Amino acid sequence: MSRSLNTIIMGLFSALIGNAGSVGQEELKKDYGKLLIEGEEIELGFKLVRDLFIFTTKRLILIDKQGLTGTKIEYKSITYKSISRFSIETAGTFDLDAELKIWISSEQIPSIRKQFNKSVNVYDVHNVLATHVLK
Repeated sequence: MSRSLNTIIMGLFSALIGNAGSVGQEELKKDYGKLLIEGEEIELGFKLVRDLFIFTTKRLILIDKQGLTGTKIEYKSITYKSISRFSIETAGTFDLDAELKIWISSEQIPSIRKQFNKSVNVYDVHNVLATHVLK
């Protein structure tokens, strides 16, 4: 199998099993800039099949497209101060991904769990969370 065909197949496989991939800041700002308040900037964004999650300078925005057509959309904002802890589990030798877990307030199990494919630098995600949560 050619390298490019293999890359395409692995990308499709990652999308089907729920891995997130990076989305550019300009694309996110164009599509979701209306959600931002004055002085708020997008730092990182990731797409998970139809859903997105966006790290801004003020909060984490989760965009959940619902239903078969994806026309019903829930926009959930989570302030960084409400995040009590987070973890990033990096990929092993044969794994395709890394996992992000975020706990809100005093919950015992993580409220948010997201899988990242290899196109995402999970240390960038960790850095954004640490910068905002540990202030």
